[in-house]
Amino acid sequence: MAAPTRQKNAAATRALILDAARREFSQVGFGSATVRSIAHAAEVSPNLITRYFGGKNGLFAEAVQVDLHVDEMFDGPLDRLGERMARTIVARWASVANDPLLALMRAAGEHPEAARMLDRILDRESLVPLRRNLERAGLDPSTASSAARAVDTFLYGLTGRLRMLRTGVDDPDELRTFIADTVQRLIPSVPSP
Repeated sequence: MAAPTRQKNAAATRALILDAARREFSQVGFGSATVRSIAHAAEVSPNLITRYFGGKNGLFAEAVQVDLHVDEMFDGPLDRLGERMARTIVARWASVANDPLLALMRAAGEHPEAARMLDRILDRESLVPLRRNLERAGLDPSTASSAARAVDTFLYGLTGRLRMLRTGVDDPDELRTFIADTVQRLIPSVPSP
């Protein structure tokens, strides 16, 4: 009896490859990940990676697309933003096993294009929406810009320390409290009219 063959489905195959790539890039970084190891994990031929993504660089660029949904965290009062951000961040860390942001952070130190991508993504997905929403909440542009940079830098450093270096914390509630309190301290109150 012949071995069963998998139906050809380009979209499903691309999804399998991207999932395997996110896992590989998150775990070992860009330099140590290989087309062959990703293809093996996805149970496809390495030629399909070249066909669909043009090679390792193209695959990496697609695998690390990040949407942090920062705008959604601003639904509520400014003096509770830290709580909402902490809840969202800790939930993401617990639910996104092969986080493209983590893969991108790992690669940024070894791959110049990854560093540029990370900078652009953090600006687009974190810094700019934070600043824009802080201005909407009533902070003047200069204060909103400074606060957004402080929060963005804090969260990037925390992510690197607790996720990339894998030092972690044992208590998610303690982490949520720490993030909420720190973010809230970095955001000035809106001046009274």
